[in-house]
Amino acid sequence: MRYADLMRHGMMSLGLYAPRGPDTQSPHSRDELYIIASGSGLFVKNGEQRAFGPQDAIFVEAGAEHRFIEMSDDFAAWVIFWGPEGGEAP
Repeated sequence: MRYADLMRHGMMSLGLYAPRGPDTQSPHSRDELYIIASGSGLFVKNGEQRAFGPQDAIFVEAGAEHRFIEMSDDFAAWVIFWGPEGGEAP
């Protein structure tokens, strides 16, 4: 499984992201929040890397290049998309 869309309400959607193999996603048109459910690895956003583990929250603004790398086999993350196309103004 790579992604399952679980709930939608207005401009918000909730999904579960659990790729097996390389993370090949491209930038998204709305802001998103990852909440790590299980596993660990590295997260790359706009060329910067950071380690992640269970219960970490990672914000990705609309349009940002990002991906998970070196994920453990049990990696899974909740994904929340919200707001307008192009993201919210800071």
